[in-house]
Amino acid sequence: MRVVRIHEAASREAIEAAAWYEDQRPGLGVEFERAIDAALDLLEEHIVPLSPVPFSARARGVKRLILKRFPFDVVVVERQSEVFIIAFAHHARRPGYWRLRRRG
Repeated sequence: MRVVRIHEAASREAIEAAAWYEDQRPGLGVEFERAIDAALDLLEEHIVPLSPVPFSARARGVKRLILKRFPFDVVVVERQSEVFIIAFAHHARRPGYWRLRRRG
């Protein structure tokens, strides 16, 4: 089992997205939270392989777990004993905005 650590800004992103989904349809925010929790479990257990992130971030070891139901990536940096989540990034918004979070 690996330690999963979440950047503070990424945590805020997930909370804001859940609130937005809940505003769109009651219960949808909860479903988004469940999708995030399931992704965290997969990362902790190292169950699924991660996909490369497009462009130059890939060269720096940044990877992603693509959520199935929601248009979000869980953007991570894998380290020796931990997975550091640097963003819960929407597919259609500001690509690569999270690059400066890598060091966290």
